[in-house]
Amino acid sequence: MTRLPSTLIALALLATQAAATDPGDFDIQRQFELPAHRALARARADDDGAPTPFTSDGCSGGLSSVWIVVSDQFPEFSKAHGKQPPWEQCCVVHDVAYHSAGASTAPEQSFANRAKADQELKECVVETGKTRLSEIAGLYGTDEDTVERAYRAIANAMYLAVRLGGVPCSGMPWRWGYGYRQCFVNAGDLAGR
Repeated sequence: MTRLPSTLIALALLATQAAATDPGDFDIQRQFELPAHRALARARADDDGAPTPFTSDGCSGGLSSVWIVVSDQFPEFSKAHGKQPPWEQCCVVHDVAYHSAGASTAPEQSFANRAKADQELKECVVETGKTRLSEIAGLYGTDEDTVERAYRAIANAMYLAVRLGGVPCSGMPWRWGYGYRQCFVNAGDLAGR
């Protein structure tokens, strides 16, 4: 069995960056990612379609963990922003989708479901910011537009992180389909079979 070549990962990174700047390049990302969705479909079939019990680390990539450390070290930060990121529930909802890899095992639909989950995460973070505009603006002596732009920047960064780091079969603990065993892309997946 062939593992996902590092050059394919590099190309997927480039496609992800292109898709972030030009939505028309989303098709390029699909082409690079579909082999991994094919491999995931095989893994799901081998596991009889049943994922492991759900787990979540809050916001992946250490975001929730670092937030907790910072809030423990800086009580004023914790008082203003809480012990967990204010958008952590957005991450948990996103983890639910990622854990089970959506309802469909069809690679094209799996890709679409992941893209939808990632977009919903981004929108959820932005909406969380909107509920805190006046509070945060007052806290930092700035205007609400600045706070909204900051939340959009956070949401965009999180979106790019999950688009890049959430590819199925990546070996990452937060990958699309992490409720299933790790999968590996083979030559048939690359050829579209």
